[in-house]
Amino acid sequence: MTLLLCGVHAQGTDDDAFRQEQLSSERVSRAVKQYEDTLRRKFHDKNLKWPPADIYLRAFKLPNEMEVWARDKYTEPYRHVYTYRICAISGKLGPKRKQGDRQVPEGFYFIDDFNPRSEFHLSLLLNYPNYCDLTQGEKNPGGDIYIHGGCLTIGCLPMEDEGIREIYALCLSSRLNGEESIPVHIYPTRMSKAGMAYLFRESGGDASHYRFWNTLRHGYEYFETHHKLLPVMYSDDGTYVN
Repeated sequence: MTLLLCGVHAQGTDDDAFRQEQLSSERVSRAVKQYEDTLRRKFHDKNLKWPPADIYLRAFKLPNEMEVWARDKYTEPYRHVYTYRICAISGKLGPKRKQGDRQVPEGFYFIDDFNPRSEFHLSLLLNYPNYCDLTQGEKNPGGDIYIHGGCLTIGCLPMEDEGIREIYALCLSSRLNGEESIPVHIYPTRMSKAGMAYLFRESGGDASHYRFWNTLRHGYEYFETHHKLLPVMYSDDGTYVN
């Protein structure tokens, strides 16, 4: 069994150098200046400290939504702060398994890099492919999956330029405040009883997809009950284990 604890991944970049690199970008400094007060108010309205100590992003492909959750201490449950609209989704429901399939990944990821010079204004790289994707996907599962600006996608999560400026400023503030790995979980839809019934109908008899969705469901249900995240664990064949 392979274990990955969200929040312990090292960026491999000296904190001061990272801060200087990011804030020396006009796009980034402008985004921080434009949205810091707005973000501060949103967090204070939820009785949360700013800058954030610990944030979590949860995306749903079917309703085109990305939620922001936060907490002040590692031992506390997360609180919902606000929800963004994802501008567009490519592909269909189901995980990404190969290069060029236009699929938005589904699974448990974290932000792996901050790109202030993106072709799509600003972008946040996810650690796709993870162990599950590498093990269960094809030989070349693809890569370069971002949360980014604009409204075009062939597998990424586009938030339009205004949205990515605020999200980037949020994530950067949390990163500079000590959160080295910001978790990002991507679901096909809300994994409620009704949602699972819908996925069963939509699976079109693809049992492998439905088995995969059931492994995501356990993480979803745990968070819905406790507002805390399970550690990300895999079996030897790459299946998520909860």
